[in-house]
Amino acid sequence: MHKISRYFLVLFALCLSALAQAQLSIEITGAGANRIPVAIADFLGDATASRIVTSTVRSDLERSGLFKLVDTTGVALDENSPVNFADWKSKGSDALAAGSLLRSPDGRMEARFRIYDTQKGVALGGAVYVTSNQQLRAAGHRIADYIYEKLTGEKGVFSTRIAYVVKARGQFLLQIADADGQGAATALTSTEPIISPTWSPDGSKLAYVSFEKKKPVIYVHSITSGQRQIVANFKGSNSAPAWSPDGRRLAVVLSKDGNSQLYAVNADGSGVQRLTQSGGIDTEPRYSADGGSIYFTSDRGGSPQIYRVGANGGDSQRITFEGSYNVSPRPSPDGKSLAFIARREGRFQLAVMDLASRQVQVLTDSHKDESPSFAPNSRMILIATEVGGRGVLSAVSSDGRIKQRLSVAAGDVREPAWGPFYQ
Repeated sequence: MHKISRYFLVLFALCLSALAQAQLSIEITGAGANRIPVAIADFLGDATASRIVTSTVRSDLERSGLFKLVDTTGVALDENSPVNFADWKSKGSDALAAGSLLRSPDGRMEARFRIYDTQKGVALGGAVYVTSNQQLRAAGHRIADYIYEKLTGEKGVFSTRIAYVVKARGQFLLQIADADGQGAATALTSTEPIISPTWSPDGSKLAYVSFEKKKPVIYVHSITSGQRQIVANFKGSNSAPAWSPDGRRLAVVLSKDGNSQLYAVNADGSGVQRLTQSGGIDTEPRYSADGGSIYFTSDRGGSPQIYRVGANGGDSQRITFEGSYNVSPRPSPDGKSLAFIARREGRFQLAVMDLASRQVQVLTDSHKDESPSFAPNSRMILIATEVGGRGVLSAVSSDGRIKQRLSVAAGDVREPAWGPFYQ
């Protein structure tokens, strides 16, 4: 559990100005068709700590839209308590989680838990996480991830983080929060716009574009130290950074030689390599999951469409053909689909293409979607959209069934980026 400790030190090392009004609140607006009924008993042990961990686990699972929580009011069990499987089956539960929070002599706590298949009457597994008073919600996220994976077969993302930009009171705040919107901390505050944040594959850095020099400049920002490095500050525009899967390179958009074109650059700013040579505007690059190619937006054919080029340049291939406006390509981490923003009847909506069949599905019914970002397990997509003239974030499952809305009480929130799996 030392990694949880490291992440909390990281968050406290940020230049914190976590304004109360900049905390994200989440509203669940849709759920999966066949939710798994699961019971999370009250954990035993330290009462306050157990309450925090238990509530975090329950909130995570319910927020995912894949689980239906079975009522456990007044039921407290630890990981060694005998389980009456027939009783839990009669309550309609397919699974049961029980655990405890015990304080060690050194002041740390051990979060212990076990998950059971109540239908088969067997234990599915369990774990012990070392935590502390400051890390209880992180421990809860880890437990929820474990339960999620045991019951769905895919990795959970409750321990991941998101980055986004809040505009409030004439300032732009680059913020980092837990995936549930809690624990928001400000990595950068500026009176000038901050756009296009994107996580390094190991979650230790953010690349973004800042206008603090009165022009778009690309920075790489270390989350642990807060140190920043300029990686592209050429004549003209420097924009749209995207990390290669190995974290060594960034695809960027530069206009130093004329029109905006795609380039690759080392993460320290060296080794600039031009990738495209078109007469149009090429922008919004994103590496494929295997790192072998780059998806991007270009108007070279007369209207904005999505193309693909090799990671070292070469001939480009057009990907989208349906409609006259398709932008902001985001390949899924599992390599199976491509999210993008499509204009349909004057509305800008999130769409997903199955890369094998090339079939396209529009996932939202909103009007001003932008900046899609996949969760690292490819299950959910985070977007910026607009409600009542104010920028909010929205998350939708890749099949369109599960929907959430994340908003800030005072200010616009935009430019979302979902971080990688917990390292």
